[in-house]
Amino acid sequence: MTELSPAETEEQGFSGVPQHFGLIFAGLMTAMLLASLDQTIVSTALPTIVGELHGVNHMAWVTTAYILAATIAMPVYGRLGDLMGRKTLFLGAIVVFVAGSATAGMAQDMTVLIIGRAVQGLGGGGLMITAQAIIADLVPPRQRAKYMAPMGAVFGLSSVAGPLLGGWFTDGVGWRWAFWINLPLGALALAVAAFALRLPRRSVKVAVDYLGITLMAVAVTCTVLVADWGGTDYAWTDPLVLGLASGAVAAWALFLFSQSRAAEPIIPLRLFRSRIFNIATLLGMVVIGVGMFAVIGYMPTYLQMVYGKSATESGLLLIPMVVGIIATALPSGQLISRTGRYKIYPILGTAVAGVTVWLMSTLDTGSSIAVVCGYLFLLGAGVGLIMQNLVLAVQNAFPPSDVGTATSANNFFREIGATLGTAAVGAVFTHRLTDQLTSRLSAADAKVVGSTDSLTPALVHALPDKIQEAVILAYQQALTPVFRYMAPLFALGLVLAFLLPEKRLADGSGPGTDPVTPSAGDTGPDASEAAALRRK
Repeated sequence: MTELSPAETEEQGFSGVPQHFGLIFAGLMTAMLLASLDQTIVSTALPTIVGELHGVNHMAWVTTAYILAATIAMPVYGRLGDLMGRKTLFLGAIVVFVAGSATAGMAQDMTVLIIGRAVQGLGGGGLMITAQAIIADLVPPRQRAKYMAPMGAVFGLSSVAGPLLGGWFTDGVGWRWAFWINLPLGALALAVAAFALRLPRRSVKVAVDYLGITLMAVAVTCTVLVADWGGTDYAWTDPLVLGLASGAVAAWALFLFSQSRAAEPIIPLRLFRSRIFNIATLLGMVVIGVGMFAVIGYMPTYLQMVYGKSATESGLLLIPMVVGIIATALPSGQLISRTGRYKIYPILGTAVAGVTVWLMSTLDTGSSIAVVCGYLFLLGAGVGLIMQNLVLAVQNAFPPSDVGTATSANNFFREIGATLGTAAVGAVFTHRLTDQLTSRLSAADAKVVGSTDSLTPALVHALPDKIQEAVILAYQQALTPVFRYMAPLFALGLVLAFLLPEKRLADGSGPGTDPVTPSAGDTGPDASEAAALRRK
């Protein structure tokens, strides 16, 4: 089926969900799951992959290539979707993602694998953004909350399921199936979208902002590499890290300047005139980008080192967080659809997440696994109240012509926040761990332990009891205080949540429209849109 013409769109009115929406939604969820899974699915398979392909020195790039490409692609897909329509872009993103998956699955060396992962990322970034924007095209704002909530739950599920699936494939049919599984599922999503998806067709001549895309790619690449390499592969004072940091600052400055001059900028500066966009984006960076990803990144290590759990067990112990996300995301979506109000949920979610992170800072070696799982559930419950509700608020703040752009920009900055936040937590954790091991181990004990860079859970729990206890205490004291350091960030997030303007979601006669009066302080593009609708 073809995309709808403007006349057909007006005739149908989109007063409710379109025909075949259940099938369309299943296809969108499948695409969202595949794209988000592939951010983490290789983490548990990496030791086997680099061993077979003889590329341990390039191991980090297997993950970094995907995240980097996906982050760069997000704003491009969002803006082009607004200008030229989303169906063709969505189908193209599926094809690119499947092609990258096939390349990675057939790789016989690390170079081809990394190229395949980068191509996957270019498609995956488009899938994540375009799927969310298509919901905005098809569903009026008030009903949209019911469908955005499951997408947020899928994103949370994939962050835990990815490592588990990667390990399962590696131990069973082989690590290549972590990529090959995307081929039949991607083909299914492609067939569903081609058959059932009908969207408004744009008639705008596209002027691609090539300069903006290039500057953004340079800025993101430098930022991600500083976060990944600084303090680990290279010292923070290393000329390479300093050069990358300088390049990031310069590229960001030039990028923002270019956006003020471009005919069709990738991230139009008018987005930042909306308080809803600014506050929701900052809140997502703080709570989701730093809070959730820091816990996902370092709790498995904590569980393995302190409790002696295996890699698979530590992954399974994160399931309570996913249960918490689902337990609050789905009901809050239903309630938002009934009331048209969303502001209370980010407030409650930030408060719950902030209190939980502080509680996690009180964990010690005597805390039971049940307590840890309880805290993970509470953190997930807080995140579930926030994640997709912020995207919904951003979408509702802009007219249909900017929905994809606003959605992609919000996700783009959240990804940047996740990268920087995880790197910052890792740097603090590593510094504290070194200090703790130095203070707790004598020179003789240190010789028994060997290089701290080579410590594994199996080695730690094979040490003599006295030394083992010292190392476990070092890990516990290195990580749990870091959670306490994060508490002020969540306090800032709570302030931002209270400051978030609320623009009530309307049933609307068309996707993305809201004829109600915007709340005080909301001076972005949405205000003029609402005023125009009232005059009509």
